[in-house]
Amino acid sequence: MTKFSSSVKQIPYSQRTVYDNISDMQSLERIKDRVPEDKIKDFSFDHDSVGLSIQPVGELRIRICDREEPKCVKFETVQSPIPFHLWIQVLPVDDNTSKMKVTVDADIPFMLKPMVEGPLVEGLEKIADALSIIPYGN
Repeated sequence: MTKFSSSVKQIPYSQRTVYDNISDMQSLERIKDRVPEDKIKDFSFDHDSVGLSIQPVGELRIRICDREEPKCVKFETVQSPIPFHLWIQVLPVDDNTSKMKVTVDADIPFMLKPMVEGPLVEGLEKIADALSIIPYGN
């Protein structure tokens, strides 16, 4: 397994507010209209999982496998070309601000690593950027 982490992102919401949103995949309903339809298709979710189709990657489905309230949500692949675990850590900065880091631990075959590593790190950073600008307030 190979581990990659995003940079730490500052979020203008409390740790509790961010955790409550990322620990329930149904909160994605609020941002569903922001998902680029030309890049992501078949976007679906329920309380514990999210599924989508990404070109050229294919079908991807992940589910929450562990919640460490209020600091971490861990995900595992249900369907993916490359098995991986992903976790989102949220720590308080003060009462109204938190910081977040996204980490992925992927089972990348040795021969594919040079081709996959760059896009994976870039994608991870984009996920962290997107999570840092979501309007977490009600």
